[in-house]
Amino acid sequence: MKKLYTILSIFLLSITQQATAALLDVDQAFQLATPSIQNNHIQLKWKIAAHYHLYQKRMKVTSKNAKLGQPSFSKGEIVDDPIFGRTTVFKYQASMTVPIISAPQTFQISVSYQGCNDPQGVCYPPQKHTFTLQLPEKTEKNAKIPSPASALTQLNQLLVEDNGHKLLPADKAFTFKALPNQNQLILSWQVAPGYHLYQDKIKIKPLSGDVKLGQLQLPPAEMTDDPIFGKTKVYKTPFQAELPIQAINTPSKIEVSFQGCSDESGVCYPPMHKTVELNPSDFKTTDSQTTTATQPNTPPLSETDQITDTLKHGSVWLILGTFFVFGLLLAFTPCVFPMIPILSSIIVGQGDNLSTRKAFTLSLVYVLAMSITYTVAGVLAGLFGENLQAAFQNPWILGTFSLIFVLLALSMFGFYEIQLPSRFQSKINSVANQQKGGTLTGVAIMGFLSALIVGPCVAPPLAGALIYIGQTGDALLGGTALFVMSLGMGLPLLLLGTSAGKLLPRAGGWMDAVKAVFGVVMLGVAIWMLARIVPEWVSILLWTLLIITSAVYMGAFAQPNTGWQKLFKGLGLTLFIWGIFLMISLAAGKPNLLQPLAQLGVSHSATQAPAQKLAFKTIHSLEELKPILAKGKPVMLDFYADWCVSCKELEHQTFSDAQVQQALKGITLVQANVTANDAANKALMKQFGIIGPPAILFFTPEGKELKSLRIVGFKPPKAFIQIIHKAFSH
Repeated sequence: MKKLYTILSIFLLSITQQATAALLDVDQAFQLATPSIQNNHIQLKWKIAAHYHLYQKRMKVTSKNAKLGQPSFSKGEIVDDPIFGRTTVFKYQASMTVPIISAPQTFQISVSYQGCNDPQGVCYPPQKHTFTLQLPEKTEKNAKIPSPASALTQLNQLLVEDNGHKLLPADKAFTFKALPNQNQLILSWQVAPGYHLYQDKIKIKPLSGDVKLGQLQLPPAEMTDDPIFGKTKVYKTPFQAELPIQAINTPSKIEVSFQGCSDESGVCYPPMHKTVELNPSDFKTTDSQTTTATQPNTPPLSETDQITDTLKHGSVWLILGTFFVFGLLLAFTPCVFPMIPILSSIIVGQGDNLSTRKAFTLSLVYVLAMSITYTVAGVLAGLFGENLQAAFQNPWILGTFSLIFVLLALSMFGFYEIQLPSRFQSKINSVANQQKGGTLTGVAIMGFLSALIVGPCVAPPLAGALIYIGQTGDALLGGTALFVMSLGMGLPLLLLGTSAGKLLPRAGGWMDAVKAVFGVVMLGVAIWMLARIVPEWVSILLWTLLIITSAVYMGAFAQPNTGWQKLFKGLGLTLFIWGIFLMISLAAGKPNLLQPLAQLGVSHSATQAPAQKLAFKTIHSLEELKPILAKGKPVMLDFYADWCVSCKELEHQTFSDAQVQQALKGITLVQANVTANDAANKALMKQFGIIGPPAILFFTPEGKELKSLRIVGFKPPKAFIQIIHKAFSH
């Protein structure tokens, strides 16, 4: 192939010479100077005539009795060549540096190159010249290339003219600046033309003060064959890097180190060290700082951080569509599911003459009030780090809200009607007939309270949006994403509420039966809410009373006359038996709502054996956690609260799983109980950027959190075990 190419080039050359003006002789077009040896490197230089160029890919140096390294070249020009395609060429001058790995005192090299004439497009045949070189006397026979450190020192002393240009001072070749920005430090380098910085030589080191740094985020770099370091990545143009400042309590200092070289001469500068002073007032820190760079050597992001990254870099429509889908998925979680019976009970409570249009209007008002409240609470939490929903999870508020549901349930049973005293009804009756604002206002208030009290759980989409708002201050995009997510959560509510206005019976005994069913549902919601603040046995006792009483009202012990009554009698007996099993589990001290007999053994010894639970060490503040992390053992930290429904899910479904417990053997288990939501609890959550429970963090024996494996929200046992293996596998 090479011979064919040579013959073709000679043929083209002869044809062109006959048709055009005479071309320069090849040695005049490309004047190769006699090679020299400097610092164990072969230096080759070409002087190229005007309107001619050399191909970099055709420039080679070989030797039969010396071992040579990868060559480096002066800066060339990238062109679209008709023969080689997109390639690098040299015009006017070119230089080539080849390291000598080992060689005898005297050795030979062969230098090959090829070039073309620009105006006529005529290419010369490949040229090859042989030179005999001799190592300097002080270089021993078969000498090896010196160590990188000594080579860099020697090369740095060669501040001499290179192709007619002096080397720039280090600070001008690589201009460095550091500027604070929110919760990160922006590091910028201006790399002069003809110079490069090594990516792997950029290092960050704290010098003094109390500062916690995140992972340095560098942009993608260019792979090159370096004569000293081999294949490595370099920056040849200006670039910026992001250094997360996760926490800073006192004025601090850090050291930024980097190193670079000249492209044309191969002269490398000694490592440069810059001291940067950090002031706490310049940063808005949060320990939940996430990394967003997407280069290949960036650590993987956690689920929450991936959502945050989508908000930072995704298109608006992609973000809104994604968060709407998130909302649909969250609509059937334990934190949102109770809103379905709440809205349904409101619809049913409107009476016999409820139209589909009115049902839609009531449902829409409820969903919009819930969505707006959820959005405002989320934006405030992102901006100020205070979870407004958590503030409503105290016994007085939950108890009052549960009482409201009990009163609503009793009214549906027909014990009374919730209305104004009769002396006031006549005065406002005419207004009420024309204006239905009162009803809509009440529904809106119920939606407002439901968003704050019923659904306080933190899921990955919510946490990701709140972290984004906290980091960027962009409450508009973050709040819009939360609002769209809330609409997704409310879509099933809107459909169910609207369909209730169309499908519910209009009058008669059927309507009373439907109201009674929803009265029981409302009592269930009240018990569900009380379960956050009362002991487990109390909530199980209340469920038992509700189930057995409902069984009696369904005719469990009545004589059935019709087919429907027989059906209800069968269902009632089933509920009654379930209630009896619950009473047995209560008496045995092992209450379990869904599987009352699961922990009851046949033998006496099995009955006496306590239920196995994970042995968590409970803490309430950051001061209690620090000594645990300093012990040099792997740690799992679980953020828990009594009012957190997903925390109870984790406790009963995930932490009780035998395989999960086996996977956690040898791991220090710590549970941060933030039920009180006091100052110490808030400081602990703020340290790690936790908006609210549930959240599970994993720490290495060195006390460093594995942020990519952070869990927010509920995880089933199988997925939880996979994360444990990733965190603590050896």
